[in-house]
Amino acid sequence: MPIKQSAKKYLRASRKRAAQNAKIKKTFKEAVKKISDLAKAGKIEDAKKMFPSVQKALDKAAKVGVITKNTAARKKSRLVKMMKKAGK
Repeated sequence: MPIKQSAKKYLRASRKRAAQNAKIKKTFKEAVKKISDLAKAGKIEDAKKMFPSVQKALDKAAKVGVITKNTAARKKSRLVKMMKKAGK
């Protein structure tokens, strides 16, 4: 455990940030999993309706720095590709 006051404050802040990051990461991971399950099950219309919320979650995660901008773009691209492939 930290002894100095500044170290205690840093520990509180880092725990708070870690909790916020974990919440954001969990949100986009659940959304991505849900939409990929829908696409694999052949429910393309439901997946298309849900895609904007997944896009929003990925963009928010990239904005706050949980994932990089390129990672968010890659995940969105792969989801669209998966939905198109499942639609055929």
